[in-house]
Amino acid sequence: MLIELVGYLGSVLVVVSMLMSSVVKLRVINTVGSCISGTYALVIHSYPLALMNLCLIVINLYNLAKLLKSEQHYDLIDAKTDDAYFTYFLSHYQQDILNFFPEAGSILTKPAASLNTRTAFIVCCDAAPAGILLGTMQENGTFSVTLDYTTPMYRDCSAGKFLYARLPEKGIRTLTYTGNSDKHVPYLQKMGFQKENNAYVKHL
Repeated sequence: MLIELVGYLGSVLVVVSMLMSSVVKLRVINTVGSCISGTYALVIHSYPLALMNLCLIVINLYNLAKLLKSEQHYDLIDAKTDDAYFTYFLSHYQQDILNFFPEAGSILTKPAASLNTRTAFIVCCDAAPAGILLGTMQENGTFSVTLDYTTPMYRDCSAGKFLYARLPEKGIRTLTYTGNSDKHVPYLQKMGFQKENNAYVKHL
């Protein structure tokens, strides 16, 4: 009975890995699941199953090594909120943006021209859009964040680290976020934001 539970655990992890949006997480969880499933296959003398899991482990480790060795090249682009591409980006990722920033619904439904009082940046990785930063710039170098959104493929914090390292070049010294998104808070904490009164603040 116990060994069957081990087999089920391995199978569940392999299935769960396929639900990961991050390729690295997919490979790691799939490797763990394949190790468990492979061990189960050896115990029950199912050698074809064991061989298949061994192949999956080798493939995963090979691809993980390639992913971890490859360098991501990011660029920061000054965006215009009435630009067609910026509007397309917001529209394309609207549901995912609302998942992390439910308070942004009014912004996403407004005409692009009504956002022209806000400052926007797009982070690209090898020319592919990785995220956007939208907010209001103040004279003292404080940037009030409305959206700090990263696409699913780049949620390993590397895009955020690049963005925050480049923002001082744009005259930004402090980031503040006063939204009410509970799903965004773990990211803020991981990136060094501190709770000050009713806002999360990061000094660059």
